[in-house]
Amino acid sequence: MNKEIKKLAIVRLSALGDIVNSAIVVQFIKQKYPNAVIDWITEEMFSDAVNLLEDVQNVHTINLKQLKREKSFKLLQHNISKLRTLGEYDIIIDIQGLIKSAIVARLIGKNTHGFDKDSTRESLAALFYRATSHIAYSENVVKRNCFVVADALNFTITDAMILNKKPIFQVTKEYQLRSEKKNIAFVVGASWKSKIYPKEELVKVCNTLKEQAFIIWGNKSEKADAEWICEHSEYAELAPAMNLSELIAFISHLDLLIGNDTGPTHIAWAQNIPSITLLGPTNRRMLYETQKNVAIESPSSVNIMKIDKNDFSIKDIPYEKVLKEAKELLK
Repeated sequence: MNKEIKKLAIVRLSALGDIVNSAIVVQFIKQKYPNAVIDWITEEMFSDAVNLLEDVQNVHTINLKQLKREKSFKLLQHNISKLRTLGEYDIIIDIQGLIKSAIVARLIGKNTHGFDKDSTRESLAALFYRATSHIAYSENVVKRNCFVVADALNFTITDAMILNKKPIFQVTKEYQLRSEKKNIAFVVGASWKSKIYPKEELVKVCNTLKEQAFIIWGNKSEKADAEWICEHSEYAELAPAMNLSELIAFISHLDLLIGNDTGPTHIAWAQNIPSITLLGPTNRRMLYETQKNVAIESPSSVNIMKIDKNDFSIKDIPYEKVLKEAKELLK
């Protein structure tokens, strides 16, 4: 491939946590190729977050979820036409590694790069790439994202670079949080019920820490759980309703975030905010741990090739363990 990259596209369609764990690559690309134009292709619902990446020039959106829901041929044609008119790229890198993202990458142009057939759960995706990279699927997701991009662009992203990253997203709003106490947030929701730590245990953490606790929620069901926690702890307060850019800004003002394996918890890592990620049906592969971003796993054995969504072992994590880590991070 050419030594100088003038224009490239990154394909990462979803979901929020995965986009957050992919977005770190942008600052490293810019360090290597300071004059390169970087575009990003994502699902429409996540565009607010991608638009906060300082070094991304253009964010192009598609709506595969709507397409799947409506099964509209006209909508399919619209999405295909949209992708085919984005212009010429020196390289298109698919970080997601699924068949749908590989097809999107190929519709944009021919010079595609992604994971090889042994590095992803959907091996057929590799058929759509001109060049591929090999890295074990069991490897840490942040390292995988960094590796496929660095390999495609012929440079190296080291652990030291990841550990010393600058905050990934721009902060567009200021929040005046309380100064007399530490400001902590708890994330009560997740994409699967088995990823959710019991609200009763979170109340115990709130009542023992006795700091200012904000309960972050994202839908009606999560709001009900958040309100329940607030009713049972004088230290808990319902976080405001927030869009993605507001959520990123809010998290960026915290002293600590505690949550499930879900988007907001990954945002804390992205913004260099101390965090505790609680893991049940998933494992440490999902988080790049640092001295201030730690994970607590349940006792279950996790098969990353076939995640068990009925594994509710997260409830077996004792709140005392969460409390101990929280106290250490708040020092």
